[in-house]
Amino acid sequence: MSRQPMSDLFYLTRADVAQALSHIDPVAVAADVLRAHARGETVVPDEGYLGWTTADGHSARSLNMPGLVGGQEPVVGTKIINASLGNTARGIPRADGLTFLFDPETAHPYAMMDAALISATRTAAVSAVAVGLRTRPVLRLAFLGCGAQADAHLGLLLPRLGDLTELALYDQQPVAAAAFAEKHRAAAEAVGVRLTVAATAQEAVRGSDVVVPLTTVTKGYIRAEWLLPTATVVHVSLDDLLAEVVLGAAQVVVDDWQLVRTDPRRLLGRMYREGLLYGQDEPEPGQPAKRVDGTLGELLLKETPLADGDGVTVVNPFGMSVQDVALAHRVFTAATELGIGSRLPR
Repeated sequence: MSRQPMSDLFYLTRADVAQALSHIDPVAVAADVLRAHARGETVVPDEGYLGWTTADGHSARSLNMPGLVGGQEPVVGTKIINASLGNTARGIPRADGLTFLFDPETAHPYAMMDAALISATRTAAVSAVAVGLRTRPVLRLAFLGCGAQADAHLGLLLPRLGDLTELALYDQQPVAAAAFAEKHRAAAEAVGVRLTVAATAQEAVRGSDVVVPLTTVTKGYIRAEWLLPTATVVHVSLDDLLAEVVLGAAQVVVDDWQLVRTDPRRLLGRMYREGLLYGQDEPEPGQPAKRVDGTLGELLLKETPLADGDGVTVVNPFGMSVQDVALAHRVFTAATELGIGSRLPR
């Protein structure tokens, strides 16, 4: 339904977003969007990227990620998410931003909300979708990186992994892993899950059925020999794997191959440009290369599980703006039903 031009802007704080999210199943939203994307019912433009170096020498960037989810009631919007690697030392979150929703008829913005929690939640929700496609039980799970993304992942994965007995934690800052373990130990132990802090990334990865890197690294370090032959790596932070893992994987799955192949910074995009990786409908390069096996949305539509019985599976979810926009719309709907949020005059 179209809104009146220049109507008030509906604003949700981070606390409002958190309250609304508690009334939503983000994993179901993520799965629905992945299916819609596989059916060609979404529009995911190239993201706008602005990068710079701060005065104290840290990498910083601003991303503008618009998206549209079609259907009888289209959802249109954009996420502006900024980050500086120096923020951790300042004691503030690495990333922060805002998500906007646009009227599909007038194109006017009608809602604005904190983006960080929505972004972390949709990222974890896509990971939960991927892990849910495994055929084998997850007895041991590893998180590499123990920040906000780890919080979001634990909140969505813990209730869904009934066979889980151990969560191995590693962070380059040992105090962060220890603090995460202390924060979540009671909730984990209540469902029979033991939290352990690993001294090295290799120690966390070895023996884990699912490995979820949640770091800010830009250079790979996870070796193929560290992984169980039936392990699934949900490659959230996109640069933790060495190319050898991707090349030797039994299956490589992405959320959107176009986003992955055109990105100049992340591992799979670099491998594509080096002729080491190619898409489903692309000719094989003139040298030995790994073929991408498909997308999460295609697996969901076909009700096909991951091939974790055949070898290591790599799921590389680049992150699609339509996931943020769709989840933000559900948050907006829940917030209006709950009577929370503020109206800002225009």
